[in-house]
Amino acid sequence: MQPYELTLTAAADAIRARQLSPVELADSVLERIARMEPRLQAYVTVTAERTRGAARKAEADIAAGRYRGPLHGIPMGVKDLIDVAGVATTASSRVRADHRAQADSAVVARLAEAGAVLLGKTHTHEFAYGLTTPQTRNAWDTGRVAGGSSGGSAVAVAAGMATFALGTDTGGSIRVPSALNGVVGLKPTYGLLPRHGVTSLSWSLDHVGPITRTAQDAALVLTALAGYDPRDPASLTAPATDYRPDAGTDLTGLRIGVPRTYYFDHVDPETEGAVRHAIDRLRALGARLVEVEIPMTRYIQATQWGLMVPEATAYHEGTLRTVPERYQADVRILLEAGELMSAGDYLRAQRSRTLMRQEWARMFEEVDLIAAPTVPATAVKAGQETITWADGTVEGVSDAYVRLSSPANITGVPSLSVPVGHDTAGLPIGMQLLGRPLEESVLLRVGHAYEQSRPARDLAHVA
Repeated sequence: MQPYELTLTAAADAIRARQLSPVELADSVLERIARMEPRLQAYVTVTAERTRGAARKAEADIAAGRYRGPLHGIPMGVKDLIDVAGVATTASSRVRADHRAQADSAVVARLAEAGAVLLGKTHTHEFAYGLTTPQTRNAWDTGRVAGGSSGGSAVAVAAGMATFALGTDTGGSIRVPSALNGVVGLKPTYGLLPRHGVTSLSWSLDHVGPITRTAQDAALVLTALAGYDPRDPASLTAPATDYRPDAGTDLTGLRIGVPRTYYFDHVDPETEGAVRHAIDRLRALGARLVEVEIPMTRYIQATQWGLMVPEATAYHEGTLRTVPERYQADVRILLEAGELMSAGDYLRAQRSRTLMRQEWARMFEEVDLIAAPTVPATAVKAGQETITWADGTVEGVSDAYVRLSSPANITGVPSLSVPVGHDTAGLPIGMQLLGRPLEESVLLRVGHAYEQSRPARDLAHVA
């Protein structure tokens, strides 16, 4: 096995045991990037010289006894919405082509303190306003979409071009590409990770989170990142937590909600079959399955768009009026549409969210977490605009991909996407686990237990 193939946990163990050097790991991943990047286009920029310098410093610090923990010397990709001092933050847009960050974002500063090594900035759908990331190709089939908007981060991790990566999630933008590329994506509780220094799409829906190869890896990154930051008005004062799950797989006593409504409506049969099989595996590990009704489902789409569209338009108001030609057409149209929404529409969406949060809290009195598909179908072909379901219903690709992931953004609850197999075309399928606010530990424990009961996954087959 080459170093770039190692999970974060395995690489960290090898580095701590002096069986692997951070320089060897960085060189291996950079060589992998050089080989795969022309085909996959995951990165906006690769900071190879900076990467090697940071890896050498990590190697020297560890040799001198200054080991900082499991992220020390681990190479990472960062979504190009997240500021890194001295590096461009373009948001994959011509609007921000000349922007260069003056300081690290809060999350990058915390990763630097933990000793992680930057590889570069990964592609996003322009300003995170889309679910496909069209400039990046799926790690399993280059003729299909990567998913978005954190498509570059998910593809980099799936193809061995980063040991882990950061993404952002406003309606599913961590979990959707993670599911479509066969990796793990965590959208934490709203406010658990600080967003200072992160370009916003929608202030009240935006989250930062890790994309990794395993739930245990996600726990390591979350442990380093979680914590209050006064510069983010939404930041929570949650107590410091070690999110690493126990090694066991016993889920006895855990109540897992299986949605009777919404989450299995208009879902591809192979996706539904794989997710239900994974849920049955959780039952075999001791969990008790409880059918649940998802509340207020008729309002989910209207609430998501009613919040996101006007907030995004407000953020882009200045440049939309001065340099509209620099936006891609799909994003410009959405931003212009936001100018047509009334204050009343926005306030009704806010009221709907408040009621939805209350109803979800009641639902979580009956179960400890919910298991459901992350997205209703695997990666569509590049350029495909719609999905036609068995009953003849036609749905836009972006609407389909956001449909099952957006409830966690509206309510702010944590959601973890884990791979649960492949369809007959060889494309990955994802299951999401949704839990109570600040109960990431429960989701990570269940995700890790599921992974332990399955054979180890290989990197994307494009290798």
